[in-house]
Amino acid sequence: MASDERTESRRHKQVLGLQSQRVYGGAMTAIPLPQSWQDDATVLGAWMFLREPVLAEAAGDAGYDYVCIDMQHGLASYTDAVAMLQALGRSAAAPVVRVPWNEPGIIGRVLDAGALGVIIPMVNDAQDAERAVAACRYAPAGSRSFGPVTAITRHGVQYLGTANEQVACIPMIETVEAVERIDEILAVPGIDAVYVGPSDLSLTMGLPPLADHDDADFLDALATVVDSCDRNGVVPGVHASPALAAVRAKQGFRMITVGFDQMPVMAALRADLASSQAAVGG
Repeated sequence: MASDERTESRRHKQVLGLQSQRVYGGAMTAIPLPQSWQDDATVLGAWMFLREPVLAEAAGDAGYDYVCIDMQHGLASYTDAVAMLQALGRSAAAPVVRVPWNEPGIIGRVLDAGALGVIIPMVNDAQDAERAVAACRYAPAGSRSFGPVTAITRHGVQYLGTANEQVACIPMIETVEAVERIDEILAVPGIDAVYVGPSDLSLTMGLPPLADHDDADFLDALATVVDSCDRNGVVPGVHASPALAAVRAKQGFRMITVGFDQMPVMAALRADLASSQAAVGG
């Protein structure tokens, strides 16, 4: 290529870049989880069971490191999730979605809508993990289809070149089988973190579906996951509560969900009613 042609080509690319910045915007507001974990930080998150964008926005404004929209057991449909992701748009909290299942269609859709992390249920072996990673990554690292219509407007034109590094692929570890196979699961390249679901793990161990137990086997399972994560360079995450935050951090978990929308709202409503009834003698 002649020198003047190369100059013209560079000028053309610069013009396209400026146009992209004008159309799509520049800097990303949200801080991707992989970036937060670079300094071995422990991140704290909020969990949205309800389908209310105002609550998602409030959680983002509160200062949580991530806010997760639950499409598996929560009320949010895809349309609800899009609105909630939009509500998180000006927040530094990483927008995360727990999808209903390990299925590439819905994983791709929530990523295209702007999620920067996907929590993927019931990953029990290496094959499950490979499917999860492939759905989160563009080729050649995966098989995610290209079309980030909302993601590129939310996170800027640089998203095109950085999505594979910024999007957190987070399989769930929530069965005895998954714990037994944790090393083979974490040997799959492209997993950023795993997320322990204590209730389902408890059920598969013959225990009540609770967030915590004194049971030795349950505690050993948590320790097994953390140990494997440490050896494989993967962040261990867990569904918890404010009361469990210090315990889980001491156990080595670095992604801990502590805030929730549904239960505190219900508890506050009941408490307000009870105090008001006592005040008026009702």
